[in-house]
Amino acid sequence: MLAQAIEKYQQRVDNVLRNKLAELDDSAPELKAAMSHGALLGGKRIRPFMVYSIGEMLGADLALLDNAAAAIECIHAYSLIHDDLPAMDDDALRRGKPTVHIAFDEATAILAGDALQTLAFELICQPNDNISAQQQLAMVTALAKASGYSGMCGGQAIDLSSTDQRINLEQLTQLHNKKTGALISCAAELALIAANASQKEQQIIREFAANIGLAFQVQDDILDITSSTEELGKPQGSDEEANKSTFPRLLGLQGANECAEQLINDALSALANLTYNSQLIADFARYIIARRL
Repeated sequence: MLAQAIEKYQQRVDNVLRNKLAELDDSAPELKAAMSHGALLGGKRIRPFMVYSIGEMLGADLALLDNAAAAIECIHAYSLIHDDLPAMDDDALRRGKPTVHIAFDEATAILAGDALQTLAFELICQPNDNISAQQQLAMVTALAKASGYSGMCGGQAIDLSSTDQRINLEQLTQLHNKKTGALISCAAELALIAANASQKEQQIIREFAANIGLAFQVQDDILDITSSTEELGKPQGSDEEANKSTFPRLLGLQGANECAEQLINDALSALANLTYNSQLIADFARYIIARRL
């Protein structure tokens, strides 16, 4: 059931992105190609999955969720393009293929990331008879906050400043709650807004999303050590080589595994208070720490 849902939502958001990118005029063909390369390179589509699965569970129509799912994937794609740049992580591989600045050039990669970021907000703001302007404004606010200083960008800045440094567990948790967790939590928030969820539903899903967002990063840190370059689609051990602050480095490999397991247990405990059939997102939570890539 989970594998089928992941594939269904992957294909759906990819179609939305592919169609939207195809609608762009051809005045800057290299930029358009670079945007497509970055956005359609493949990947798990974790954030769109959360938008679709949580929204659908709460009764929202999939068509109502399409733009939100595509928008958050645009933000994620832009962040990866910029993270891979020489000034950031300086990676040549992403999902087993050349990163955007390698496939094109550095200036085009910067512009592609910028353009995907703005495309995200264009998608959310598109007129829709089934969603109110107030809901759209709430989505814009949530996505902007999760993407910027208070979220992903702030977390990346802390990550860069923490390289070659020793930081404690509280600092590392804050770093990744911003850098990775904020956008994953935002995916849930977009679904809650689209579905007009109740206060109780919002509280439960936010707790669930916060726990799996951090668990996702802990597992990423573990996989950087335990998986191969072929599995990861990027150089194995890159975090260790760059002397980055990670959960295995701070807690040890066993401690990091225990941390991820506890976070997923906490996420599942939150779901126990939900009146909907939450089996799909519960299975997804377990997948977060069972995955090998």
